[in-house]
Amino acid sequence: MLITTMIAAALSAQAAPEAHGSHAAPVAAQPASLSADESAVRAVLARYKSAIERLDASGTEALFTDDSAVFETGGVEGSYKEYLAHHLGPELAAFRSFAFSDYTVAVRMEGDLALATETYNYRIETKSGEIAMRKGVATSVLIRTADGWKILVMHNSARKPKGA
Repeated sequence: MLITTMIAAALSAQAAPEAHGSHAAPVAAQPASLSADESAVRAVLARYKSAIERLDASGTEALFTDDSAVFETGGVEGSYKEYLAHHLGPELAAFRSFAFSDYTVAVRMEGDLALATETYNYRIETKSGEIAMRKGVATSVLIRTADGWKILVMHNSARKPKGA
């Protein structure tokens, strides 16, 4: 219930053109100087991305709230702890490498919430030698906690690049 209320508040603030000028998605260009909060949000996302590329998700639970929700390519994965145990962890164990490229992130601050959109390409090689190349996007809602910024909701999806 808390997650639903917080997301509804964030989305209604995002959709109010009189408050923000348009319905456009966050701009991907990085401002010349970032606020301390935006820098902290970007650091959380960077730590998560780095863990995926290292194929080592140990400690990433600290980047998420206990009541987090993860959605991936049409699936409801549950909390991050459930996602890590039943989906991400076994996947990372089956990979030889995971590399992001063409990564961009846009962050929009809304009080104690941050709305982040990441776009990227990635290449996975499994231990059996299979290669998967995808174009991906992730949208996350982060919340300011007593322990710093944490991911409350993460939704990511991917598709094969055109011509692949």
